[in-house]
Amino acid sequence: MGKPLAALLAGAAIAMAPAHALAAERPWSEEVIGSHAPFDPGAADTAEKSQALVERGEALFKGKFVGKDGAGRPDATQAIIPTKRRRPALEAYQRLAGPDANSCADCHFDPVLGAGAPFSGSAFVSEGFESADFDTVDPQFSNQRNSIALQGVGLVELLAREMTAELHRQRKAALAEARETGEAVARPLSSKGVSFGAITARPDGIVDFAKLEGVDQDLVIRPLSHKGVIVSLRQFTVNALNAHHGIQAAERFGARWTGTDDFDGDGIGDEIGEGDVSALVAWLATREAPGRKTDLPDIWREAAAEGEKRFSEIGCAECHIPALPLEAAVFTDPGPLDTAGTLRQAEVDRPIQLDLEALSWVKALPRDDQGRILVPLFGDLKRHKVSDQRRERLGNELLAQRFVERDVFMTAELWGVGSTAPYGHRGDLTTLDEVIRAHAGEATEIRKRYEDLGEEDRQSIVAFLRSLEISQ
Repeated sequence: MGKPLAALLAGAAIAMAPAHALAAERPWSEEVIGSHAPFDPGAADTAEKSQALVERGEALFKGKFVGKDGAGRPDATQAIIPTKRRRPALEAYQRLAGPDANSCADCHFDPVLGAGAPFSGSAFVSEGFESADFDTVDPQFSNQRNSIALQGVGLVELLAREMTAELHRQRKAALAEARETGEAVARPLSSKGVSFGAITARPDGIVDFAKLEGVDQDLVIRPLSHKGVIVSLRQFTVNALNAHHGIQAAERFGARWTGTDDFDGDGIGDEIGEGDVSALVAWLATREAPGRKTDLPDIWREAAAEGEKRFSEIGCAECHIPALPLEAAVFTDPGPLDTAGTLRQAEVDRPIQLDLEALSWVKALPRDDQGRILVPLFGDLKRHKVSDQRRERLGNELLAQRFVERDVFMTAELWGVGSTAPYGHRGDLTTLDEVIRAHAGEATEIRKRYEDLGEEDRQSIVAFLRSLEISQ
């Protein structure tokens, strides 16, 4: 389960908040959600309120949803845009097209609540399940996905927000200069030491993205999912509730957008409210970031130190950047980049604010000479081509996801990688050595350098990676 927020908030003496009203009235109840919780801007205004919000989120995350909660979607598909089925489903739950899980913890539990899952916990991603009772794991129907560990994900989203804002400032400055000079202006794009190629701004306001790299043309960093296509924890939560549980959030599937409060036709209206989505987001945003093993025997500690050097020398750290600087760790929900289909900042009086800097594990992270938090994610929040025709193991898909090429994936953050076997987007690579050797595309030369190392040097890199763990 990880440490409770009470143990993480420095100096906060926080009493346990009462459970949901339904549980208080009937402690044996099998329902998880109960009443429709509204959005509360003040839900984290005090330490006690923050604790209650996060505890509610944890209860929802590990609860097993039942029919009275709205579990199941007989008349709707798993698509992120509300979509009716062409024909009724034969089964209430379906392993491929979903709903495929009773609880968030079904896919995020190994080695602790909120982490990933073994190969048996893979999900199947497709916007096109029309005959779900007959579709198969054949890649023409679906893309298999290993569950990603969610530890530290609040800081990752904050990094993405800051990087997006910086890229937008660079685009705005290039356009302003082009208008002022009457000439095209070419400008490199980068943020926090990560290059995203370049743009050319023209005086008429048109931007040429031909040299853009690793990000969409809207210059929004989408830090979540293997493909880097989900912008926020809120979007992730609303998507997953519908796809995996058949729990439909009112903010996307309610009457405002669909004309009915029971879009999926299961007899339960407004299945989960904005307040409970915020509780799930708060719990996710406060998950403790992975760290490093501290109780290593001497032989492992020495090998890991040598392996970290080799990791950098052969170029792995060019994409798996050891740490990115974060200016501020106040997490707002809704965030500045949430869009239609999720609650947005413009729709609330003020967002909920979670001060992640008050968490003891955030306070323990190192700072740079500018006082910025160094987030040790070993990633770059950028998409890369990681397979080719010679080696397609890391891109063995037939379906593009959200317009991202089939062989292009977000750089996997390696913090915690020592706790998250198996590896790869399908979770079908059993060792770190296997997944390193599977790299191709942009990573071909670096993979070759790894393969050219001697056995002891390769093992030292594995020793280093296996020292990066999720706290238990």
